Amino acid sequence: MKTDNYGQTILDADDVFKMLYTGQKINQLFLDDEDIVSQFNKSVQVNADSISKLKLYLPPTEFESKEMFDEANQCSWFMPEDYCPNLVEMLYGLCQTEEQKNRVTEELELFIQHGMFDLLFYLKYLVDTMREHNIVWGVGRGSSVASYVLYLIGIHKIDSLEYNLDIREFLK
Repeated sequence: MKTDNYGQTILDADDVFKMLYTGQKINQLFLDDEDIVSQFNKSVQVNADSISKLKLYLPPTEFESKEMFDEANQCSWFMPEDYCPNLVEMLYGLCQTEEQKNRVTEELELFIQHGMFDLLFYLKYLVDTMREHNIVWGVGRGSSVASYVLYLIGIHKIDSLEYNLDIREFLK
């Protein structure tokens, strides 16, 4: 397994077989061998609907910078197709006061303005996956603790309303 300059993980055939053998989920993985990708995908199509197909790794040559690459790929992060929580409904459902609902509304508008709304779905998936596998993550650090929405999703354990933290500290 290797990583390119843009942070994409590139697998070889041995990596894929190890993942299958150990029961790891295969979804949106990149392999740098076109023949193996083709053979694997044909086999999956015929024998196993529950296994995701592989994608051929193509070096990102069209980007002038890592920032351009990140921007173009922000919406193509791994998330299973069947994972689609109603995030907005969930967030408002966790609110008990008008102050909390107003803060959620304000933050969601800011996430949309900054082009980061889709990121919330991936963060929720990340937290759910870590909980499912009993993976421990930090209490919270840096400016992200200023976000009440991230607190509700479970990214951190700091209630920004309780400590009167301004969301603008996070979205500078």
